[in-house]
Amino acid sequence: MITIVGLGPGAVEDLSLKAWDKLQNAGALYLRTSRHPCVPHLPKHLNCISFDDVYETVDSFADVYVAIAERVMKIARQGDVVYAVPGDPLVGEATVKRLLTQAAVAAIEVEIIHGISFIEPSLAQIRLDALDGLQILDALAVASAWHPPINPALPALLAQVYSRRVASDLKLTLMNQYPDEFPVKLIHAAGNRQAQAEDRPLYEIDRSSGIDVMTSLYVPALGKLGGLESCQNIIAHLRSPQGCPWDRKQTHQSLRPYLIEEAYEVLEAIDRSDPKSLCEELGDLLLQIVLHAQIAIDDGEFFMSDILRQLNEKMIRRHPHVWGDVEVNGDAQKVTMNWEDIKEAEKAGEPRESLLDGIPAGAPALFVAHRYSYQAAKLGFDWPDVGGVEAKAKEEWNEIFTAASDEDKIKEIGDLMFVLVNWLRWLDVDDPESVMRAVNAKFYRRFRYVERQAAQNKKTIADYSLAQLEAWWKQAKREDL
Repeated sequence: MITIVGLGPGAVEDLSLKAWDKLQNAGALYLRTSRHPCVPHLPKHLNCISFDDVYETVDSFADVYVAIAERVMKIARQGDVVYAVPGDPLVGEATVKRLLTQAAVAAIEVEIIHGISFIEPSLAQIRLDALDGLQILDALAVASAWHPPINPALPALLAQVYSRRVASDLKLTLMNQYPDEFPVKLIHAAGNRQAQAEDRPLYEIDRSSGIDVMTSLYVPALGKLGGLESCQNIIAHLRSPQGCPWDRKQTHQSLRPYLIEEAYEVLEAIDRSDPKSLCEELGDLLLQIVLHAQIAIDDGEFFMSDILRQLNEKMIRRHPHVWGDVEVNGDAQKVTMNWEDIKEAEKAGEPRESLLDGIPAGAPALFVAHRYSYQAAKLGFDWPDVGGVEAKAKEEWNEIFTAASDEDKIKEIGDLMFVLVNWLRWLDVDDPESVMRAVNAKFYRRFRYVERQAAQNKKTIADYSLAQLEAWWKQAKREDL
């Protein structure tokens, strides 16, 4: 049998009577770590054997827990063993999770004697009610991530901030969601007489000299409206019978123009290099996505979790050089080729009349033209070099002026525009729309300059000759507007 005893977070008097009786009757006690305030006060006859040496010989905490669990299992196969852990065995104890799994496979009985976890003393130290949506996480797991798995609209308590190195990795992950100066609390020795809550801005947590094996981090809520869940709740409310008549009547089809409009407003903010506007416009675009998701939920089609799961699975699947064993050696072009190959393999089972069918025909015409030409070129349907594109552009240009009617001229101009999109592709322009947006923006700036010149005399451009307007236009051009 394996008996797992929770030592609690602090002094020996916090041990339950059941735990004390078990220790009184044990001959040997195996400790995950001897670095615990109640260890010096355990029954004197106990032969205490700690696994502190594992921490010194194994590189990562995950490997430490694996090694300790394997040692305990080895001892348990030879007879009964009493194993003690800080806090409660079922709160933040990776070794216990492994032992429960392995003992079940080996048909070894496990008895758990609970202790006070770090949670209650930590909450007492900062006077916080856990029912306020508190999220409890392992700091080591968060520190190993690139983005914290935390809803920022709710508070979080992160256990096992063992060292300043862990705190350093942890803050870098948290700073992907929280401001550098965000006020947090380091909680040291919760449940102990030396318990202390240390206020720090997030960027400074790894500078604390008080960090030890019994340090946790409390992260307050960033704000009630700062999480995706808050957004989903608002939209669900708007779509409910107690919500908004306009939102309730919307469908996927009725929202179609708004999705396109908001996407273009995002592009406009990007072109203006306006971060404040970009933040707002991305929010408006996200609103459309959440609205579509809620409509799908209401109609029994799918959930937001389905959207996110499919997206996450796709990103992992299409990045085998990050989550697999594919080597790209920093070659972005090879990454793109792998992406397209994986995408094609995913679509292989779908019925298609043409290899161009995966390109949305309802997208902006320049985008579709670029994607058509790109897809055709991948299959070898392309000019051998850029000289062929240039020659084709000249040919189409000449055909415009030899066309017999205006209708034919329009068709030839369209052919020329398609060739020009191909030419941009040969010049490594992946977004021909951006070229036209830049030209449009330039025209706007210069035309606005002309309007201002006319307005200086309280007139409009209609009051001036074309020669004067042209002069102002050239002046704007000289000023590089």
